[in-house]
Amino acid sequence: MEQLTALDAGFLEAEDSDPHVSLAVGAVSIVEGPAPGYDEFVSTVAARISATRRFKQVLRTHSLDLRPPEWVADPSFEISRHVHRLALPHPGGDPELFEMVAALMERRLDRERPLWDCWLVEGLSDDRWAVLTKMHHCIADGIAATQLMAKFGDDDTGGTFASDIRAARRSAEHQPGSVKPSLNPLNWVGEFGRSAIGAAAAVEHIAVGAAELAASLLVPAPESSLNGQVTTMRRYHAARVRLTDMQKVSKQFGVTMNDVALAAITSSYRTLLLERGEQPGRNSLRTLVPVSVRSADQFNVADNRVSAMLPLLPVDQEDPVEQLRLVHDRLNRAKASGQSEGGSAVISAVRRVPFAFSAWTIRLLMRLPQRAIVALATNVPGPRGQQRLMGRRVLEILPIPPIALQLRTGIAMVSYADNFTFGITADYDTAPDIEALARGIEDGVERLVRAGRTNQRNHAAKARPPKVKAQA
Repeated sequence: MEQLTALDAGFLEAEDSDPHVSLAVGAVSIVEGPAPGYDEFVSTVAARISATRRFKQVLRTHSLDLRPPEWVADPSFEISRHVHRLALPHPGGDPELFEMVAALMERRLDRERPLWDCWLVEGLSDDRWAVLTKMHHCIADGIAATQLMAKFGDDDTGGTFASDIRAARRSAEHQPGSVKPSLNPLNWVGEFGRSAIGAAAAVEHIAVGAAELAASLLVPAPESSLNGQVTTMRRYHAARVRLTDMQKVSKQFGVTMNDVALAAITSSYRTLLLERGEQPGRNSLRTLVPVSVRSADQFNVADNRVSAMLPLLPVDQEDPVEQLRLVHDRLNRAKASGQSEGGSAVISAVRRVPFAFSAWTIRLLMRLPQRAIVALATNVPGPRGQQRLMGRRVLEILPIPPIALQLRTGIAMVSYADNFTFGITADYDTAPDIEALARGIEDGVERLVRAGRTNQRNHAAKARPPKVKAQA
């Protein structure tokens, strides 16, 4: 019997705090055709989830939250309740697919059953079909959800970009046995002293980070069309760019790919605000950026292991290179200040108090108006190699984030093979221009690609030796 952590249960509380939100995460795998038969698809899914307990478990809660909710086996589990079939209307392009995604994701999952659903989607143009997989956020964060969704596919054909994240690299560098203890007792005193100093520094680092997060949450953002009450209906759209373009910009400017992605998002939000008649300011776009604290050996564990940073994205800046520089600097500053570690420490502290107290506290906080955070941008590393599903090639993967806590838009990013895709979920009534937001992200990446070329030419010109005039 497995209990939910306070963080896992927090996603249930966030959903309960607003009847207009559904806290499910999802992804669409678009596959080259022809589509399999429905019975064959159901049989394949049933076989491939058989080893994953969470797909056949339901939540059991306790009165007055005296104990955490528990995962227990569903005695009446039937695969047909979770695997569905539908067809897109003609012509089966992106507009029809995106409308279908929004309609399916806005519905809440039934808590009387295992918290996931899957659809075989037929009728896509160009001889394609798709699979939409949806699961509640209380089951898993982005990385764990990606690993769980991968169970539906054929045998793994390569690694995952998740191995590049900082927490995974750290865990690999500190495997047991990598550091041998000294046999000299004279060294033990020095090691103890260094450990004590390091622990004190770590505590200070964590305290500063937690304080920064708390201070950020107490400063309300300026009035904006980007946050406020949401309705039940959703819109969905996707922006697609080449992974090689992201890598080129990253290399040319000495930043991370996540910096490049957030700079493109910054550029798009700036354009969106201007087109809505709003002047972007320095404090206009405080953004929730989830940070994985999952070690490499925990990729397949179904739970949430994330912290957060709350950087201000520089929508007040017009120049794309300056936007990129500021994004890079602000994320580095947030990392150095310990925001991620501070958030993890708070979550760990919550685990140590009685669940009833933490549940009531979270429930109260979720019902208070949230005015500091304006947007969500989460980066989910996907498979490095081309995946296959029932013998067919998976052409692309579209991530689907939820929205909640008065955020009217949410952006999830996934890197897969040669593609980098931004999936955007938005409130139906307050974001009719979601397509412009997606287009602005693509334009933002292209602007940085052009700036990188110019930067490269300028460096090449400076590196060339000056011409020497011939003597008369």
